[in-house]
Amino acid sequence: MGVGSSVTVSPVTPVETILVFAAIPLAIYGVIALLTLRERFAKSPRYRPGQEWEHPPVWWTANPAGLGAGHSAAAPAQDDPAPRRTAKGGARGGW
Repeated sequence: MGVGSSVTVSPVTPVETILVFAAIPLAIYGVIALLTLRERFAKSPRYRPGQEWEHPPVWWTANPAGLGAGHSAAAPAQDDPAPRRTAKGGARGGW
């Protein structure tokens, strides 16, 4: 740039403005949305209540060894005046 020279700036058309400020950001958001939703399209359909269950039953336990001999799954006897409480904790979380 020399002394006395003027700089000419070409005007930006409305189409170029819309492309820069709207179309390019929307394209970026669209690509991000497709990347986040691709797992949803690849997964098998979820079970919804009321649908027929088509899979074999699976039993899960936190203790793979199962219950020890000291535990009984039977209900307490009805003639027992006060059933023995073995659970601790509760809604307050005081364990």
